[in-house]
Amino acid sequence: MIKVAPSILSADYLNLERDIAKVEADAELLHIDVMDGSFVPAISYGPNWVSQIKKISNLVLDVHLMVVNPERFVDEFADKGADIIGVHVEATPHIHRALQMIKNKGVKAEVVINPGTPVEAIKPVLYMVDQVLVMTVNPGFGGQKFLDETVKKIKQLDDIKKAEGYDFDIEIDGGVNNETVKAAANAGATVAVAGSYVFGADNPAERIQTMKEATK
Repeated sequence: MIKVAPSILSADYLNLERDIAKVEADAELLHIDVMDGSFVPAISYGPNWVSQIKKISNLVLDVHLMVVNPERFVDEFADKGADIIGVHVEATPHIHRALQMIKNKGVKAEVVINPGTPVEAIKPVLYMVDQVLVMTVNPGFGGQKFLDETVKKIKQLDDIKKAEGYDFDIEIDGGVNNETVKAAANAGATVAVAGSYVFGADNPAERIQTMKEATK
């Protein structure tokens, strides 16, 4: 059964505490997208959001840095309370160093790949990560359609994981709902980020349970 990470990018900013409370009992993680306009054409939460959310939630804070040269921000987000920090292999020429920085802060490290990036690009660092995030849409905006071709990447990662004895989680992000999550989970995904599917519903907790039931 898959773990669910509701994305607060789709929550009500002015009623964030209320919306987080709606998913607190059913989700395992809370996904926080960080964008400064340098990597994707959008701007979102900064470090202080993380520290404030930490005060009102017991969920694992899964911070996804969609920024160029994420090394600039690793220490600050770690200090503000991130439990997992994800960095894109496309966003830095020093992906090993960026992941090493995260690990040195005592935070779980995640490497992220976009739909157009092959799994081979991250194979050299898979031994050191706690989680791999496969973007199942092109990053930057919520509400996009799940890209079916990304399921092959999930299967590739799962095969490597089993062959090498690694234990990283495989997370998916983008266009995830109770239907698209099935193929991803069957291919090896263990964590699903869901934004509009969860927070766009009248009963977000019910949507989370629907995803879990679909992957039993």
